[in-house]
Amino acid sequence: MSSTLPNRRKVAAALVALPVVWKGLRAQPATARQPTPSQTEGPFYPVSLPKDSDFDLLRNGTLDYGRGQPAWVEGRVVDLQGKPVAGAVVEIWQCDEAGHYHHPGDGGRADPAFQGFGRVTVGADGQYRFRTIRPVAYSSRTPHIHVKVKLASRELLTTQLYVAGDPHNERDFLWRNLRPEARAALTVPFQQGGDGLRANFPIVLAT
Repeated sequence: MSSTLPNRRKVAAALVALPVVWKGLRAQPATARQPTPSQTEGPFYPVSLPKDSDFDLLRNGTLDYGRGQPAWVEGRVVDLQGKPVAGAVVEIWQCDEAGHYHHPGDGGRADPAFQGFGRVTVGADGQYRFRTIRPVAYSSRTPHIHVKVKLASRELLTTQLYVAGDPHNERDFLWRNLRPEARAALTVPFQQGGDGLRANFPIVLAT
């Protein structure tokens, strides 16, 4: 009996201490989120928004775009505390498979079947989703998709999304000049799924 009592006392003492330990764990602050890095808008943001500017860039009006690698680009828009930014508008724009934008500065050479620009308003869950193509390289630029986030009359973020593992990245001056942590935040894999490639691009706003 004498050898059992000390063990019982140790167990009892440990149980008494558990609430204190749990309280200490709960008091630990959550890991701080870093805002998604901003980047230049570039010269090809639409002069006027197209009539068809929904989530599906592979269908422009009645025209279907059949070139390139179809891809879904999706994610959540949250603030630094991880709370969804409901009502935020996410816009993307990019070149077609031949490297042309729907913009006067690109000579009007873009394929009319490729919408080239899309916008969605996120709901209470902060989710957004676009159907497009895996971006392609052109001239001195690595594959990228331009991204802008607005809330009411405010522009909260303008940035660019890059493709993880693309061989053109190291030669791109904007990608190369990013800090390592910013590069990691803006460069995501395009992975094969059941209905094409998928890229998850979370957006964190310092609202």
